[in-house]
Parts: sequence; structure tokens; C-alpha cells
Amino acid sequence: MASALSESRISVDHIPVKLIIAGPFGVGKTTMVSALSEIKPLNTEEVLTQAGTLVDDLTGVNEKTTTTTAIDFGRLTLPGVVLYLFGAPGQTRFQVLWEELARGALGVLVLADTRRIDDSFAVLDLVENAGIRYAVAVNHFPDSPAYPPEALRQALDLDPRTPLLVCDARDPVSARASLIALVEHIKELMS
Repeated sequence: MASALSESRISVDHIPVKLIIAGPFGVGKTTMVSALSEIKPLNTEEVLTQAGTLVDDLTGVNEKTTTTTAIDFGRLTLPGVVLYLFGAPGQTRFQVLWEELARGALGVLVLADTRRIDDSFAVLDLVENAGIRYAVAVNHFPDSPAYPPEALRQALDLDPRTPLLVCDARDPVSARASLIALVEHIKELMS
């Protein structure tokens, strides 16, 4: 039923666009895909096991009880474009999956967390090495320290042209604004 309703919103005039939402473990990728998707999102969250806690660094996310074991998927229709959203796991052991997922992607929204800014570097390296256009959205958690945009840009070593936003991945309006900034950035680079 939900699928039929959603399908009616997409016409042949909508350009399909594949986007990836990437970031380190526990940064809010699954939350953002769920907040944005107009269809029931596919997510592969599983309970974090004792063995998993030995592999995934819980520093800064001690209350996290689940982890994404594959990908998240959702869809969002905007005027003239339908975004196919793929949440990519941020752990380096999923690098092969990430490389396959990146094929055909028009852009990546990299989520960062100021409590663990260093954890973003591996994902930024993956994205930059793949040559995919990207924007960075700092997901603001209640206990995360706030920094001025220039300090964040410097800490993340971002090009001045790379969009940098602060968002709340739980809030569809905020998450949508981040995606729109990414799409606008892509359009600008392609024109």
C-alpha cells in the first residue's frame, strides 16, 4: 500500500539520483535514512553483541546497542528528482561493500560527530579516493561540543568549496536541508 502511494509521486520527469550517506560507526546514518525516506526504509540494524564491542570502538557512543550489518536504503522525491538513499556502514571492514555501493553514486553526504571527529577521516579518504562529490554534515548530538564552522572545516581539512552543515539526523527538515545542499553542490560542479 505504501509503495503504491509513493509510486504515484514519481513521474518520468523525475531524474533518478543515487546518493550515499556515509560516516563512521554510530554517527546517525541509519537514523538519517529513516528520517528522510518516504517509503518504509530498509535497514539492517542488529543488536551489538559482546563480540562486536571488541571490534567496533564505542568511545563516545557508549549507549549504542545496535550496528548496521549491511546497508540502509530509502527514497525521497523532490521536485524533478527522486533520490535513492543508501546508508553505508562506516567500519573499514566494509570497504569492499562501500566500493560496490559507490558505483553510480552521484554524491555522498558524509556525516561527522564532533565527539569523535577523527573517526571521519577514514570515510573522507574513501570518498575522496573514489572521486565522488560530497558534502559534510555534522550531526549534532545533545552532548556533542559545538565549534565554529571554520574550526570544523579546519579540523576536517575540507576544501573551502565543500559544503559543511550542521544537522540533526533525526529531524527530517534538517536532514533534508543537508541533502539539498549536497544536490545543489553537485549541480554546481556539473554545470
